[in-house]
Parts: sequence; structure tokens; C-alpha cells
Amino acid sequence: MIFSPLHEQSYSLNHEAFIKTLATTENLLIIQDLDGVCMGLVKDPLTRKISPDYIRATQQFDSHFFVLTNGEHEGRRGVNRIVEKAFSNGDQVSYLPGLAAGGVQWQTRNGEISHPGVTQAELTFLASVPMFIEQSLATFFEEHSDYFAESKRKMLVQAAVLDNLVSPTANLNVLAEHLQDNLDIYLQLQKAIAALMDDLLDKAKAQDLDNSFFVHYAPNLGRDDNGKEIVRFATASDSGTTDFQFMLRGAVKEAGVPVLLNHYYHQRTGSYPLGAEFNARQAPQENSALLQLIKDNFDPALMPLIIGVGDTITSQIELDTIRRGGSDRLFLQLIQDIGAWAKSSNLVTYIDSSQGELKNRIPLTLDEINGEMKVVTGVTDPADPLQINIAFPGGFQQYTAAFQEAANLRTQAKH
Repeated sequence: MIFSPLHEQSYSLNHEAFIKTLATTENLLIIQDLDGVCMGLVKDPLTRKISPDYIRATQQFDSHFFVLTNGEHEGRRGVNRIVEKAFSNGDQVSYLPGLAAGGVQWQTRNGEISHPGVTQAELTFLASVPMFIEQSLATFFEEHSDYFAESKRKMLVQAAVLDNLVSPTANLNVLAEHLQDNLDIYLQLQKAIAALMDDLLDKAKAQDLDNSFFVHYAPNLGRDDNGKEIVRFATASDSGTTDFQFMLRGAVKEAGVPVLLNHYYHQRTGSYPLGAEFNARQAPQENSALLQLIKDNFDPALMPLIIGVGDTITSQIELDTIRRGGSDRLFLQLIQDIGAWAKSSNLVTYIDSSQGELKNRIPLTLDEINGEMKVVTGVTDPADPLQINIAFPGGFQQYTAAFQEAANLRTQAKH
């Protein structure tokens, strides 16, 4: 049987070809999300677990691997704490290099962290956000005391308020579970937190920080005509938007792609196409402008084969309008568009994270066609410009197993 190249396929399950591509491509750049991709989605981020074998496999890709996540590296709830627990037996800890907090938190493999382009005034305001979230939740619990026993309120607040350094978040996962039989109350809670986020933007504006922040909703229904993300309100079977993240303007994953490419080109050529100080906050906000930035500054002959890996993509019909969203959509779309321009065969890789604890991921459905298992229902629509090339219906376990196999084969080929 003759297969077309992976970058021309849609929802391919040819994982052997994927493994071979990772193992044998010299000029390779992997840009990968974290939650739901290399570890399971859980209601409480403090309970996340990551495999030390997977982390060792990322080391085998050396300078060809970077993360790009809306979560954070550092802090009590950061991924670094999960990584350190994975190496609790005394082995040398190796951190995950790349961008966090939507692209404004940079980390090296050694765990050195910086926040390029972020001011002290912005950090000071961000430090106050968790307190406002706590106060809002306390008020909501008091107003709906029949649904929130006083003995449980402290625990619920601790689980819901993520005191991240540069992306403080109201995480409603535990509250969605708590209110699973009371959809109307949960919808009121979503609206209350969305209103709080708008109020925080107004507070920032009053401190001359009106262009400093935006709100990221995960998952979402894309953006409205003003560029504002659209809340995905819950239904009886879908908890909708659970993460309300107060983030720095410019902290969007797609802006992280040229930052990572800038670093990658420097590693290979010794020079930065966008300058040594370029950061995500200096990048344009629209994908078309980001693509043009790359076209204007990067030599397509040196462009690596980019593997984009994510798990949060949505496509939903709302009043005869297709709403396409998901926090991974735009960075994967940009990677696809770069591949088309540079003829570098870039791959969009989708991990089905619906098996996790969260109930806001739509599972892929498979069926046997002509003796072969195929994805018959995906997460994109027929007219979607984003084409998923490789799918991992088995979730993060299936993906990390393939990733580790590719890493071992790549290492063997070098010796």
C-alpha cells in the first residue's frame, strides 16, 4: 500500500511513520503543549504526574524540542514541581525547555527562568489577582450557601484559585464537579468569573495598564470581531470553559512560535533572525502578520520540519455559525502555514485528551474501514483550514510511548 506523505494526510494513525520522522529528521523542531499531551488532564493541577522516562526522552532530542504552554514552569502549581517529584529518587532533575504562560515565561533545560518584555508594574498587578478571585468566590458561595457547605468552602477556593506568577487563574474544574447536578448555578458561576475578569481589566486600566492584559478562556469558542475570546458556557454534558486566565497582552501561544524559531535558528546558524532580545510581547497578534514576520526574516532553505503537538481544538456550530477555537488551534495553524510556505512538510499532531478527569474534551471516534481503523469523527469541521495530520486516540500514554521510541531510535542512529 502506498501512503501519501504525512503532511498531506488527515487524522492519520500511521504512528510508525511518525516515529520514523522524529527519529531520522536532522533539521527537526518539536513544539509541544503539556497538559493533556504528555500528562493527563486532572481537576486539580497539584495532582498532575509526569513520567521521568518521558522527560529523559525530551533530553535525547536536545535542542530540537521546546514546550509551548499556557501553564507555568515556576510556582507552587508550576510544571517544575511535577518534574521534580518525578525525579524524587535522587536523579539529576532536567527541566522542560521552552515557553510557558502563553509565551512570556522562558526556561532553559537547567531551570533558569526569565520573563522577557514584562515590567515590574505588571508583575505587581498580577500578584493581586488571586486575592480578587478568592473574594469573588467567597461572595458567590455566600450568595448560594445552599450549594456550598461552609466546611467545604476553603478547600474549594484552594483548588480553584491558581496563584500563578504571570497567569493567575480561576480554575473551575473542581467546582464544576461539585455542581454537576446544578447546571444553572454553575452557569451563574461562569458568568460571575467572566464578569470579574472584565472588572480586573478595568482596574488595570485605572493604573495605566490598559494595554497590559487580556483574558484567556480554556476551552473557548474562538474570538469575536474585537479579538476577544468567547466563553464556552456549559451544557448538560460539557463543563465548557473551566480556566479563566488573566494573562499578559501578547501571551498567546502563536506568538511563541517565532520566538522559538528565533532560538532554533541561532542554535544552528549562530545568529538571531529577529534579534537576540525578541520576545512574544513584541510579536504581532494576528496569524497572518506572524506568518509575514517569519517570511520576511527567516531563510526558508534553513527552515526545520516543525512538529506541532496539542490537544485543545474546538469546532462548534452556534446559531448556524461555526465557532472554531481551542488554545492550541492558532499555534498549530501557524505551524501548518509555515510548512506550506517553506515547503518543510510540517506536521500538526493531535492528542485526544478526553480520557482525563475533565469533561470538556470531545473524543475522536474510530471505525474499521476496508480492514483498517480510521478516525471517522474528529474535532475539526470539513471546511476547517486547520488540518490534523497525525492523531493519537489513545491519549498522552500512546503519544509519549511513541515519542520515547522515537527518541531511543534517534539516539541509536547517532552512535
